[in-house]
Amino acid sequence: MDWAIDWQAPWLAQLRKLGQQAHALVQCGATVANALQQVAAAHGLLQGWQFVDQQQLPAGQAYEAFIRNQRCIPTRDNLHDFFNGLVWLHWPRLKPQLNALQAGEIERQGVGAQRGRLRDSVTVLDENGGLLVAPQTLCDALREKRWQDLFVHQRDLWAQARFFPIGHALLEKLVQPRKAITAHVICMPLEHGSPPINAMTAADGWLSEQVLSVSCNLANKPYLPIPILGIPGWCDQNQNFSFYDDSLVFRAPRTAQTPQQPVLPERDLA
Repeated sequence: MDWAIDWQAPWLAQLRKLGQQAHALVQCGATVANALQQVAAAHGLLQGWQFVDQQQLPAGQAYEAFIRNQRCIPTRDNLHDFFNGLVWLHWPRLKPQLNALQAGEIERQGVGAQRGRLRDSVTVLDENGGLLVAPQTLCDALREKRWQDLFVHQRDLWAQARFFPIGHALLEKLVQPRKAITAHVICMPLEHGSPPINAMTAADGWLSEQVLSVSCNLANKPYLPIPILGIPGWCDQNQNFSFYDDSLVFRAPRTAQTPQQPVLPERDLA
């Protein structure tokens, strides 16, 4: 499988080391499941869990329920599942918790034509989400879609911020980056003078606790959309302030009440 992954891309910084190792194994003929499992074993990661071929998922059994019951992650030989596996390796607390929420809802409600509010929200985070650790000023500007404040007037504050991609569909789309690619993020505001979370392990611990918190209210989709190539340093073109004048990407806040977002159908976003 010849995947043109730019491992120097800034959104792959935290995934680069293990990602390159797994990618090299795939290029040498290993299946994606075997490559991920070899990397996990070599680094002592995800102990008690295993990446397995998609064919081990029994016909008719829900993917999420199988993962929780068997502690096995069915994996196809494609880029989507490759990035999913890398996220499992780097978010070993969050990913099992997201899976447990999905499996719990399936156990309570069964598998229907629609996921339901909680499963829908978990899917958004799992497929297209991210964590933004940033000063409160940036979090407020993002929430209010004040793009010029967020990316131009307060640009220096991004030196204190960190963005951690989580969604594997998001990472797959970024293999061919486009200006319009948008992530759905949860913000972790930094208190004045506090250092940013640099380590993914710390981010994993904080967010895994938040998704179970009543204050997080995950079922109501506590996400803020951010055009990902607007992040300073993530695109050469955004050094020019006019980059953010594109109203089709950096959209103004909605003033009228908008209809509820449709519930995603069963099946992932591959």
